[in-house]
Amino acid sequence: MSELKNSPIEDFDWDSYENGQDVEGQSHDVLVKTYEDSLNSIKDKEVIDGTVISINKREVVVNIGYKSDGIIPMSEFRYNPELKIGDSVEVYIENQEDKKGQLILSHKKARMARSWDRVNEALDNDEIIKGYIKCRTKGGMIVDVFGIEAFLPGSQIDVKQIRDYDVFVGKTMEFKVVKINQEYKNVVVSHKALIEAELEQQKKDIIAKLEKGQVLEGTVKNITSYGVFIDLGGVDGLIHITDLSWGRVNDPNEVVQLDQKLNVVILDFDDEKKRIALGLKQLLPHPWDALDPNLKVGDKVKGKVVVMADYGAFVEIAPGVEGLIHVSEMSWSQHLRSAQEFLKVGDEVEAVILTLDRNERKMSLGIKQLKDDPWGNIEEKYPVGSKHTAKVRNFTNFGVFVELEEGVDGLIHISDLSWTKKIKHPSEFTQIGADIDVQVLEIDKENRRLSLGHKQLEENPWDVFETVFTVGSIHEGTIVEMLDKGAVIALPYGVEGFATPKHLVKEDGSQAQIDEKLDFKVIEFNKDSKRIILSHSRIFEDEAKAEKAEAKKAAKKAKQEDAPAINNQIEKTTLGDISALAELKQKMEKGEK
Repeated sequence: MSELKNSPIEDFDWDSYENGQDVEGQSHDVLVKTYEDSLNSIKDKEVIDGTVISINKREVVVNIGYKSDGIIPMSEFRYNPELKIGDSVEVYIENQEDKKGQLILSHKKARMARSWDRVNEALDNDEIIKGYIKCRTKGGMIVDVFGIEAFLPGSQIDVKQIRDYDVFVGKTMEFKVVKINQEYKNVVVSHKALIEAELEQQKKDIIAKLEKGQVLEGTVKNITSYGVFIDLGGVDGLIHITDLSWGRVNDPNEVVQLDQKLNVVILDFDDEKKRIALGLKQLLPHPWDALDPNLKVGDKVKGKVVVMADYGAFVEIAPGVEGLIHVSEMSWSQHLRSAQEFLKVGDEVEAVILTLDRNERKMSLGIKQLKDDPWGNIEEKYPVGSKHTAKVRNFTNFGVFVELEEGVDGLIHISDLSWTKKIKHPSEFTQIGADIDVQVLEIDKENRRLSLGHKQLEENPWDVFETVFTVGSIHEGTIVEMLDKGAVIALPYGVEGFATPKHLVKEDGSQAQIDEKLDFKVIEFNKDSKRIILSHSRIFEDEAKAEKAEAKKAAKKAKQEDAPAINNQIEKTTLGDISALAELKQKMEKGEK
């Protein structure tokens, strides 16, 4: 605040002054001039310093050494809640005297007039300044600094992550100016920068003292799906999800909460001590050490399925104590199955301890052992020749695997599916999941497998076919399939025969075609191999042979009937010839004589 230009007059005669009389030889005009000269000379639109002389809820009264005091709304000092009487403040003279004769001042405009210079000075001098947080904005807060709206990024509010920005609105805090854009008049401030230097020193002190196995108190700073970050006082460490509890943890939020204080142990850190691995469960005794010492192989235990895999299920029988039920120990069945077919996470199960290793902290369990082994009395339950209904489980090229009950499997060979139908693949005959009637043919207890048959449930029709399809008999058939080596012919009664290409030649020399219906002659019948060999061409070939044979036979018969006359003729001729020769002989003999 400016000093008065003249000192006050001591022992001034105010009564004479009020009566308009001369005072100490000075006229009234001279005294008025002397009084006015004792006040500050001010101009409108000027910025000067004043002193706070009074404060109430609505306004602040400021003395600037003028003939009257100025009044400023309290709202203009909202950024400075510590304002008190006697403080020096800068003011902007709006009007020396309004209609009411009141001196009009503005603190806000005074700050604005000097704000840009002040904020630049604060940046250059690394000065700590105060600011009033006005409101939230995208990514941070708006702060009133010297009347300028500066930006406070969310990351610069504090060294720890801020989850609720609204609690800072309306607060006055200390800041540092960290960046100014001169072109756009943008100012960025930071509160975090004020405490980082102090924290950095604390961090160095903590890191220097870190040792494996050391127990420290920390605060939960952040929770992720893979673990929990702990603030150790300016230094962050990570508790991996597997180090939170001896039991399995699906979500770290089940174990800890944000801002929770807890003791942790240092498990490991890198050479530069930038990555610190912490543990929480290590401060608690291992559950295996507290496991009932009397627990042994063969005992029954109860637990909850905590993890599923294709090969088995992990069951927690006590917090931090788990046993594996392998899929092979879930059922007496031997065909491959997935553990998910039997159990799911969250299931409460009872199981039998199969192996127990306290040193390795491993345990294997079984649930099929709670049921009797169905193969123990297999001969009594499924004797050879007995008939049952099974469910188709799987196909192979050579047969069908079926299940009579859980743990009892059997195989129907492809040749035992049908007496008459030639089946290339079992899928032609049945389907997976279907029921099928079977008869036990053979028991292999050692390999836990039954040989089953389906066709054996019916009488063997080939005993009848043997009397119907005799060799040489002729039957109507339809060519249903053409192969390289011949054709498959459908015969009556659902039986099939086979004919080679040379036996498919018709009488006109053409080749028989698929779906053609013709007569076929049986040229071979084999009941054991269920084979019937047919021929179409043999029908007319045999007819031709028969006709030829018949003709030959008739000719022979006719020849036999003509034989006596011919013989007589021969005989006569022969005798005559003999008589003539005799006469000739006699004549020759006479001539010689």
